[in-house]
Amino acid sequence: MFTTQFGQKTLAQYSAPPWCRNPHLQTIWPRFFGRRQLVETQLERLETPDGDFLDLAWGPAPEYVEAVIILFHGLEGSKDSHYIQDMLQSALGKPWQVVLMHFRGCSGSPNRTHRAYHSGETSDPLFTIAHIKQRFPNVPLVGVGYSLGGNMLMKLAGETQTHNPLSACVSVSAPLRLDECAKAIADGFSKVYQHKLLKSMRSNLKQKFTLLDYSGKVRINETQIDNLTTFDQFDENVTAPLHGYASAQDYYQKCSGMQFLRHITVPTLVLHALDDPFMNQGVIPNDQALSEKVAYEYSPRGGHVGFAQGAPWSTTTWLGKRICAFIEEQLNA
Repeated sequence: MFTTQFGQKTLAQYSAPPWCRNPHLQTIWPRFFGRRQLVETQLERLETPDGDFLDLAWGPAPEYVEAVIILFHGLEGSKDSHYIQDMLQSALGKPWQVVLMHFRGCSGSPNRTHRAYHSGETSDPLFTIAHIKQRFPNVPLVGVGYSLGGNMLMKLAGETQTHNPLSACVSVSAPLRLDECAKAIADGFSKVYQHKLLKSMRSNLKQKFTLLDYSGKVRINETQIDNLTTFDQFDENVTAPLHGYASAQDYYQKCSGMQFLRHITVPTLVLHALDDPFMNQGVIPNDQALSEKVAYEYSPRGGHVGFAQGAPWSTTTWLGKRICAFIEEQLNA
């Protein structure tokens, strides 16, 4: 039984199994060896005002809809990401319509414009939420963001304050201090995650270079893409100039979710593992950084979007259970 305590930091009701107490095992095992069945989704292409598109992935439709749960994936994620599939599965049988918004370029098709997505890009999510609200005008909407999507969601909630179109929010493993996370993921074994993510990001950028002229849009040419081996380098040369920021540090400062937590006015749950290998202790807010509507639950173990439970051969995750309990608590409040 979960009871959310708002306005403070509390210890999460999660206990890592004895075999999975290493942060990297927590991060990797649920993704590659987690026990789950693929939940089929239906894609909807949403045309944006600037001539681009967003692909939404709709989960199975319940008999009646008491709430719409809008999911936002992490960096280079999609409807097939293990944590998205886990949430889709956790919501089966509940009177909830679940839908994922793919960030631009993440659904398998390159987007049409130069711009991409980043940790603080809230205009596409707000456009998507408005579209969904038109379809479901009389039911509450709940946002659930993971990693990059979790940081974005905290920024969105803090920016909109009392005008937040969502009734509640959940943020999982969010890089609430982007500068500190860029340092942490460039250190030790965490470089493995940085390498994998940047390999995908460079590949996508190369594909976009063949479709569009990036002259004057970014600080590199096509032959220099492979030289971007850290997030700081990628953000300095691509993310920042492409989205109107002066530098990587300017982008980190303006888009880190930490500063927005105190302005959130809807019930919000933030879940974090202290051993998250994508981050360091700089991402942990103090109590003064939280509004009275934010509940920050932390666990000594859990890795990055991990929180594994069960045996190695039948691993599930704790996240779906906790998120669903929070949503039910808010819907029944």
